[in-house]
This record gives sequence, structure tokens and C-alpha cells, in this order.
Amino acid sequence: DPQQLELATSSKRKLRRFIVIDEVVDELYGSKVRGYFEENNVQHKILALPTTEETKSMDLVLNILQEVQNFSIDRRTEPIIAIGGGVCLDIVGLAASLYRRRTPYIRVPTTLLSYVDASVGAKNGVNFLQCKNKLGGYTPPVASFLDRSFIQSIPRRHISNGLGEILKMALMKHKGLFDLLKRHGKYLLDTKFQSYSGSADHGDAALQTTRIAIETMLEELAPNLWEDDLDRLVDFGHLISPELEMRVLPSLMHGEAVNIDMAFMTYVAYTRGLITAEEKEQIIQCMRGLELPVWHGGCSWPLIKRALMERLKHSGGQPRMPLPTGLGVAEIFNDTSEETLERAYKLWVRD
Repeated sequence: DPQQLELATSSKRKLRRFIVIDEVVDELYGSKVRGYFEENNVQHKILALPTTEETKSMDLVLNILQEVQNFSIDRRTEPIIAIGGGVCLDIVGLAASLYRRRTPYIRVPTTLLSYVDASVGAKNGVNFLQCKNKLGGYTPPVASFLDRSFIQSIPRRHISNGLGEILKMALMKHKGLFDLLKRHGKYLLDTKFQSYSGSADHGDAALQTTRIAIETMLEELAPNLWEDDLDRLVDFGHLISPELEMRVLPSLMHGEAVNIDMAFMTYVAYTRGLITAEEKEQIIQCMRGLELPVWHGGCSWPLIKRALMERLKHSGGQPRMPLPTGLGVAEIFNDTSEETLERAYKLWVRD
């Protein structure tokens, strides 16, 4: 906003910023962040916190708000800044939405998963009563700042974890993205999504895959930002995974749990005759190439039934099951029988 910018730069009052940063990110980049604010003569408070699925709670939100209150911010011109992975962005988003009813905030994702997923859209939230994201709201950030250089310091498994959400968008909406992942998956893991000149065989695969993933996610989310319509292709991989992820914490990361869900649903689509055996095999091989798990012992038949019952409760009494109907195309189904699901499960476990 030009007026706000003018107000901020012409004001005699010193610029002030409150920053919440994940404690691991703080160890790696904290000195650079502090140096940046000092160099720009910005009065700042940096709060480094452990932001994991286990700490993703209202208690942590209230800790942040206590510190915000102590620092005292102008809720119109001094956005709270969140620097970290998806959990950090979710927690800070909820804290900002509660403080003075709505305080602006900025997302700075530092993992591949948060870069393509949590940085996009309006949702924020915390876990409650062992249920994933049970408390939350819809408050979009004023900005998301995307910088892939953060990704170079995260472990390979975390890169693979982010590739799970990218693959979700590829399977639902974009065959070109699926082909990119098949062709360049190992290279993207090896280079940690950094762009290098001289890698002619791969073009700028990192820029292409992240851009397409974010654009397809925006296409899906923007017309339905508040989830008034519960038929959502972006829910692919999110029917069973919330139950599985919370049940086996911390052994599975979010993108890994999502991929296990997608692998099972690929078998459901095959059992229903929506995709061919060859397409099923291509999808599973692509998952393996991205070093994602395609099965987990914790994903039992009783857990699947329980998760789908929970789904019915929260989606207007319909399963609203997104399934691939080819590579890069999908539809939402409400008529998958329990017999079909069980046949798919047995085939999945056998393979």
C-alpha cells in the first residue's frame, strides 16, 4: 500500500517488527536475520520457539501473544513475521488472527513443504485433543515471501516430504508437473531445489516444479478460500493421513503421511477402474523415485475405517473422496463402497 509505505518511511517513529522464528531456523539463519533488522535500523524482538507437531498447541499461541503484548505493536502498520516451516506459519497465523481480532502477519517459509503448501491460502491452526488442526481460522497473510535458498539447509528427507504435496497437485491437476517429477525427481532431491546454471539437461526444474505447484494450488484455493464448497481436490491425500499422522507421531512427517494416503487412494482408483494398472504403477514408481513411503504398518484397516467415518462428520455427511481418473486429472466421488475400499486395501498390502 503506497500510503502505508509513505507513512512508514516519512514517520519519525522508528520501524518496529516482532518476529517468530523456528528455533532450528534461528540456529542456522538467526544472525543473518538480526543483522538485516539492525542494518535497516528496525527495532525488533525475535522469539525463537520449537515449532513441531507435538508443540503445535494453544499454549504456544498464548506464549506468543504474551510476548506480542509485552513488545506492543501497532496492529495496522507493524505485521508479525513468521519464519519457519508449516507448523510455525500455522501457529503464528492463528496468534495474529486472535490479537486485537486481526493483526497482519507475513509468512516466510523455510521448508519445501511450507513453500508450496502452508505459504499458500488463508488457513491457520493448532492441534487439539490429539486431533490435527482442530482449532484454527481463515486469516490470510498480508504477504508470503518465497526464498528457495532456505531449502538448501534442510535434510534430504524434508525435501522428499515437500515433494509429497507437490505430487498431490500433479496427480490432481497437472500431468506436465507429474512428468517433471518423474524426470527430475532425483535431481531435485540431490540439488535441494536450488537453481544452477549449466544444468541444461534439467532446465530450471526447481523453479518450474515449485511455480506450477503453487499456481495449481492457488487455482484450487482462491475461488473457495473459506471452504464454503467442501468438494476440494486439494483434499487428496488428506482423508486418512490426519488420523495416521497423529497416531504415529513423530515417526511420519506430514508429506509422508499424505503420500501413504495417496498411495492407498491410487489403489482405490485402480480397483474402481478409474485408472489402468500401468497408470497405477507409474504413480507408485514416481512416489518411490521421490523417496516417499508408499505404505505404513500403522495404516491398518480399522484406522482407515475410523478416519473415513471422521471424514463424513466434517464434510457434510459425504466422503467427498478425490481420486485420480488418469495422470493429472481427477474427480470427487461419493459412491465408493466399503467392499471396494477393502479390496483396494488388500491389494495395496499385498503389493
